[in-house]
Amino acid sequence: MTITQHLRTKAVTRSLVVAVAAGVLPVAAATTSAQAAPYCGITWGSLAKNSATMVPGPLTNVRAGRHACFDRLVIDLKGRAPGYTVKYVSNVLTEGQGAVVPLRGGAKLLIVTRAPAYTQTGAPSYSPANRKEVVNVTGFSTFRQVAWAGTFEGQTSMGLGVRARLPFRAFTIQDATTSRLVIDVAHRW
Repeated sequence: MTITQHLRTKAVTRSLVVAVAAGVLPVAAATTSAQAAPYCGITWGSLAKNSATMVPGPLTNVRAGRHACFDRLVIDLKGRAPGYTVKYVSNVLTEGQGAVVPLRGGAKLLIVTRAPAYTQTGAPSYSPANRKEVVNVTGFSTFRQVAWAGTFEGQTSMGLGVRARLPFRAFTIQDATTSRLVIDVAHRW
């Protein structure tokens, strides 16, 4: 390399360093790390979530809410926190009969709560006014439909139609006399 070539290379290198420092040229490493960051810090994944406990305390209400990064479904129960299974399925089936529950959306989550929707005397503890639209989710980012799949032999099932197969989490919250099963589904990956 001649002295002239060396000086040109040094000048080009100095120019690049100044341009990067001034923010004129984007740095590839910064772009890559920003793209690799999880959406809203969500790292839940889309595999099944389970807890095996069965509880006698019945289901009392179902409600939904919208959040900045996810949509939330809450199942209220009397007594201890229930066991549950929440997983993506090709079809949600009714409890006891096995009939397909039609759901809107690109993906379907089966929600099984290991608690009945009736009291110990057999009286209903929760009965949705509309089995096809248990909760109004109009305008939600991810949820498309919540449908009742029934209650049978101590467990209650619902179908949750979502926009696409997205990350979700399921967990329970317990207080002195009630508990809740919470299902959050992210707006995107």
